[in-house]
Amino acid sequence: MATKISEKQIQKLIETSRGIIRDSALENGAIVATNTDQTYYPREAANYRWVWPRDASYICVAAEILKLPIQEPFFDWIYQRPKDFKKDKLLYANYSTNGQFGSMGHILQIDQAGSLLWAIHEHFKNDLKGAKKYHALIERLADGLTANWNKNYFRPHTVDLWEEPHRQTSTTVENNFTYSLAASARGLLLACEIIPNCLWKEEALQMIEKINDAYSETDKYFYRNKGKISDKNVDASLLGLVWPFEIFEATDERVANTVAKIEEKIVMDGGVHRYEQDYFDGEGSAQEGGGAWPLLNFWMAIYWAKKGDKEKALSYYNWVLERIDKFNGYIPEQIFDDFRVGVYPLVWAHAMFIIASRELGFLK
Repeated sequence: MATKISEKQIQKLIETSRGIIRDSALENGAIVATNTDQTYYPREAANYRWVWPRDASYICVAAEILKLPIQEPFFDWIYQRPKDFKKDKLLYANYSTNGQFGSMGHILQIDQAGSLLWAIHEHFKNDLKGAKKYHALIERLADGLTANWNKNYFRPHTVDLWEEPHRQTSTTVENNFTYSLAASARGLLLACEIIPNCLWKEEALQMIEKINDAYSETDKYFYRNKGKISDKNVDASLLGLVWPFEIFEATDERVANTVAKIEEKIVMDGGVHRYEQDYFDGEGSAQEGGGAWPLLNFWMAIYWAKKGDKEKALSYYNWVLERIDKFNGYIPEQIFDDFRVGVYPLVWAHAMFIIASRELGFLK
């Protein structure tokens, strides 16, 4: 299907993304995965008007690039609104816009605290003293991570960023999601740059040690879940080890081997899928299998740009742009090769497009 993507098309999508990201930020500070109140949101699509703190963290970073001032209202919302956050110092899967538990219920996604610490640091990176206004929020997020870490694994059952309840870590078998460790470790290290804390740093380094353990010298890639019972399915979220969590450089041989395995196993006709044997399709039936995720194509583009291969980065980036006409010019959650359409626009996907556009030089 390859078509030449013009600079004009890219700039038009940047402006579209600006509007989508602005629409995701609500009056009370919440940032939703997509604003279903808007007329452009399909009636047939699932309701994604929920606050996923992880999605919102990436959206905040994209908004930073676009100079949209939605970050601090969201940080205020996070501090005040999510149910049980003050008590537990933990962020669960997703929330309604008033802070009640959302569609996923009381399921712990431990990576979200780390993602938020990253987003806060990104917002204040040119003036870390300014981040002190969120001292209490940073401390709550970081303390929640360290209080639930026991040097080897997180004490509560957790799910990873793909939030599948049947695929939880378990203290019975002592295992960890590699992406979640990366988010948590980087978040703690960034928190230490704002509020020095020896315990946060010590436990972040313990987590990084576990990430190193997740690399298989036999299979030559990072497992997505390593422990007494490991999950060896190849998973695209391991791109997070390079960006945004900077555990390793893009040139690290182990990362290169992992990306090669991703391209071998879960890149299909140019589209990046989440992981092997993924059946989630966002439409309820899941009989036909999951589609490619545009946000992962943009994530792959960021990786290759950081590795210095702009041509390969553009191939992943353009793959999405060549296919969005059927979504009225918006970026969807998934792209299928059959009759399914699914959810669009997904704000996280638009955020990743903005970040990839900056990496590729289309945005300054």
